[in-house]
Amino acid sequence: MSSTANTLTAADIPVIDIAPFIANEAGSADVVRAVEAACRNLGFLLVTGHGVPKAVTARLYDTARAFFDEPQEWKVGQGRGTSEIGGVAFSPIADEALAATMGLKTPGDFKESLNYGPRLPGDAWPSKPSGLKSAFEDYFSEMEILADHLRRIFCSAIGLSPAHFEKEFVDHLSALRVINYPEQHVEPEPGQLRAGVHTDYGFMTILRSEASQGGLQVRNREGEWLDAPSIEGAYVINIGDAFMRWTNDEWVSTPHRVANPPSGYGGTARRQSIPFFLNPCKDTVIECLPAFAGEGAKYEPITYGEYIKVKTGQAFSKG
Repeated sequence: MSSTANTLTAADIPVIDIAPFIANEAGSADVVRAVEAACRNLGFLLVTGHGVPKAVTARLYDTARAFFDEPQEWKVGQGRGTSEIGGVAFSPIADEALAATMGLKTPGDFKESLNYGPRLPGDAWPSKPSGLKSAFEDYFSEMEILADHLRRIFCSAIGLSPAHFEKEFVDHLSALRVINYPEQHVEPEPGQLRAGVHTDYGFMTILRSEASQGGLQVRNREGEWLDAPSIEGAYVINIGDAFMRWTNDEWVSTPHRVANPPSGYGGTARRQSIPFFLNPCKDTVIECLPAFAGEGAKYEPITYGEYIKVKTGQAFSKG
């Protein structure tokens, strides 16, 4: 891809230590204010002090990588069914075109992924590598804990009770995905990116990212594409479309993409990322929260199930 990107430093995307809030210590109010400002201004932030064990993250990263290292002819036969709730789904290279959710026609994204959610349809887990299912399950559990902390921070920022959203996440449809962006040994097709420009669909995304040539880019309010930093041990958090609707567009779900490595790049540009998409249950009604309804709601209420059906249909459309 030939495009110019400014360098987005840690100062441009706030890096917030949320440990004081989790421990209910001095500094909790500062955490809430910093998160609220980030959600209003850019919709992206990085968090440290989250308490997610490094070993759990490393185990999922390494186990999923071992799957992606298997021959392509074997992989494409895995995870293609939908008969098993809590099973695994495999999406091969170019199967998904995220830019379609924004009305853009592009080739499929140059990535492959493994996807899991305990309440989502999938297929039987593959026989190899050993421990793949438990690695996904253990990491998913850690993300549920971190998501609970972040929801409580959001509630504090809005002036809601800490448990305001909890009923919406009893049977939540959250999804854990490990994405492999392979080396690009040939030039991508015109308009093809590792992941096309899109916004995320749900409540929020918690991303374990990786530094690489050809990485995450965020579009700021001036329309500039900025390279997001990768900070060891930090998670990238971004607001999703559903929660932006809840806030009447005051908290922003920001367009982002994953760029291709520079043309002719001779180094290693393989990249692997782990996003956790926090989604409410399907019957959750997304409607403007009273705190944001001063000039009237911009959108009619819609259930999350209806909303996500439209979005995923666009992303995987072959039309």
